[in-house]
Order: sequence, then C-alpha cells, then structure tokens
Amino acid sequence: MTKALTGDARQALWAAAWLFGVLIAPEVARGAEPDVRRDPAVEAVARALPSVVNIGTETIVAVVDPFEEMLREFWGPYHGRRRATTQYSLGSGVVVDEAGYILTNDHVVRRASRIWVRFSEECGGGEYEAKLVGASRRSDVAMIKIEPKPGDRFRAVRFAADEDLWLGETVLALGNPFGLGGSVSRGILSSKSRRPPTEGAPLGLEDWLQTDAAINPGSSGGPLVNLRGDLIGLSVAVYREGQGIGFAIPVRRLVEALLEIASPELKGLWFGARVRPADGVVIVSSVERGSPAERAGLKAGDVVLSVNGKTPRGFIEFFRELAAGSDRSDTRLEVRRGGGRQEVSVRLMRESAVFNAVMIKQKLGISVQEITPDLAERLGLPVDEGLLIAAVDGGTPAARAGLQRGAVLLAVDGQAVDGVVETAKALYGRKKDEKIRVDVLVQRRRGMLLIPERAAVELPVM
Repeated sequence: MTKALTGDARQALWAAAWLFGVLIAPEVARGAEPDVRRDPAVEAVARALPSVVNIGTETIVAVVDPFEEMLREFWGPYHGRRRATTQYSLGSGVVVDEAGYILTNDHVVRRASRIWVRFSEECGGGEYEAKLVGASRRSDVAMIKIEPKPGDRFRAVRFAADEDLWLGETVLALGNPFGLGGSVSRGILSSKSRRPPTEGAPLGLEDWLQTDAAINPGSSGGPLVNLRGDLIGLSVAVYREGQGIGFAIPVRRLVEALLEIASPELKGLWFGARVRPADGVVIVSSVERGSPAERAGLKAGDVVLSVNGKTPRGFIEFFRELAAGSDRSDTRLEVRRGGGRQEVSVRLMRESAVFNAVMIKQKLGISVQEITPDLAERLGLPVDEGLLIAAVDGGTPAARAGLQRGAVLLAVDGQAVDGVVETAKALYGRKKDEKIRVDVLVQRRRGMLLIPERAAVELPVM
C-alpha cells in the first residue's frame, strides 16, 4: 500500500508542478521550435557552400621591352636574355563531381601556369594543386581537377533542371570576391536567357541569366543557386555601367560545356545521348534520332545505375566507363525507368562512319576536304583552316547561291568549321528546307591580284 501524502508534501508537489508549467516548460517548448533565422536561404547556403572553392592562378607573362627586341633583332641567337613577370589572379569555382572535378570560368584559368584551389574555413579548409582538364572557349567554361588526399570526400553541387527558372525567385551568388574568402550575396533572378541557344555560337548578354545579387571581381566562376541549393548558373560578369546588374551562364549551357569537355573520353565514338549529373547519379536528358543510344532503347529520364556492372561515381567516370567499350563490342547499361530497372546494350559507332563528307554533301550539295598546310601552300589559299569546297553539285541551292569550287567553308551558323566530323555533326538532325547560314572565303580577282573576301550565304538543307 502507498502512504497518503502529508499536507506539506502535497504543497511541495503542487509548487514543483507550477514551477515546471509556468517557468520551465515554456522554455523547453521554445527550445524545441526551429530557429526563425534558419530560413530557406540559410538552408540553401548550408547545402551549396561545401561545393564552393576559391581558385588562385599564377601566370608567367613575357615582358615586351623595345630595347631588348632591338638587341635580339641585331644579335639574334647571341642575345638569349628573356624577361618575364609573374601575374596572380583570383576567382571561384564549384565542385561538380565527387572525384574532384571543378567548374569555373575559362577566363579565370586561361593561360595559367599554376592553379591552386582552396576550400573555405567554414567547410574545413584545405588547399590543393589543380590541373586543367579542358575548356569551352565560346561558353567561357573550364573544368579543373584536384586529387583527394587520404580521407577527403568532396561534395558535388546539385544541378537544377535546364528550364527550372522563375523570374523574381530568390537566388544566391556564392564566391570569393576580392580574395576575401567564401561569401554569399542574395538577390532575385531578374531575367532568363533572352534567345534560343545557337549551336556553337559564342555566348553574350542575350544568353546569360541576369541577377541583382552582387557579383564582384573574384566571384567569377562561382555558383548561382536557387533556394533549394541547386546550381542554376555560373557567375561570369558584372555590368559596370549599371547598378546591381550581374550575369551568370545558365545551367543548360553548363551541361553543354560539360559534354564538350568530357566527351573526348569517348575517343571518336558516337553514343548519341545527352546526359547530366544529378545527386551523384547520371540522368539521360535527351537521345539523338538514329543514334546507338536510341537503337539500344535508352529514353530521356533514364537514370544510369551501372555501366558493364560498375556503378559510375559521377559524370566523368560515366564517360570513362562508356569509353572502355568499342565499336566492336556491346556496353551494358542498367537504368532505372519509372519504378523498375532495365538493362540495355549499346554498341558505340565510329563518328567518322556517320559524320563525314558524304553527309555534308547530302545536306548542302558540296564536296569538301580538310585543308592541310601543304594543300594551302600548293593551291595558294590565304588560310590553312576551314574546309576546301572541292566541288559543287549542279542544280543544288549551293550552286544557285553562287558557291564555286575553290572557296573555303569557314563557319556553319556561326560555328567555326573544325574538321569534317565536327561540321557534319553540326548539320546532323537538321530538317529538310531548314535554313543554314554558311560563311565562306572566296578569292576575287582585282586586276592582277587575287583578293580574299568573306561572304555569307543562306542555304536550305537538302
């Protein structure tokens, strides 16, 4: 049996209950509430900041001294003295692959003789030497690589969907302005890309995202993220004539540049599907008509789980594993589609078997060949770049437009011609009667001289 409480004990118990209910319990309840300061912007920074790095570069620049040039002109090989100076610059970048691949602006690392990367102190610090993997000059995007030290784990930023952009939504610019260390600025998305993408054309103001989030010198190459912490752009420039006007390369263009930089892993093989990184996996974003990927049954939205039984740890490793195959063997891909898993077999093709001079002739009605320095000298061509038009089919739009044998094809829709394969790839998928602008170099006779002139011609696809 329990003993009844005495009056003094009951009073003490009631006093303790009152003290807990009036003084202690509200404080406990308040402590359990979320901190009002931890809003979506703070959450987004916490997710994205570990992927942000500061980038330093060292560039050796030759010093032009008129007196030195004069001595070299007169004394030639006997005057071996050369002078140089070292320039340093700072920028920003963002980790896009856990293996240590980082995106930044091409202009941040261009011509650098040494590149180093530093993580912010908020993310544990750490400094690494980096090497340039590749760059897309027309997109102003470059990829660099750092090697992890024992125990290191890099966190890759998440990519937003290509068109997942709302005008007026809150955005955050992360970077390293003026070399001050990791910093964050907040604004809105003021304008989306103003024109549809043009294959191969250099990017300009019309292609960039606009924001009033502060983008300062040193922030170039840093990520622009939404309130989910997802990458929507890469800071690139600030409009000095205006207040609060900054620009970023949109994520769609970043993925294109990633493909351009990473796809050489395929060593001239055609896969025919565009893929994008997302949360540590690779997602198929589109499939080209008639490609090996389409014939294998791959579809947009497929999540790649493994390549030949091996799980790729990121975007770059996916291409490396895919490139381990060849045009003589099948590559097994396991993908997640909907709620199930499927296995498909892809046999890559040699690009030159599809993208060649025959395709260019079928599309434009001209026969072309690549220009070597010897060929340029033998034919008296003023350039050794582009493609020589060796013949023009009669009755074709090219013939009616006045194109003739001996002209040089320089560009297709603003994209500089870089060999037969790349030119044919630019024409692949163009529909019949679709208008294409071609830039050519012709030599016009002026008296006894041949004067090279550049001209633009619009041709319908045959």
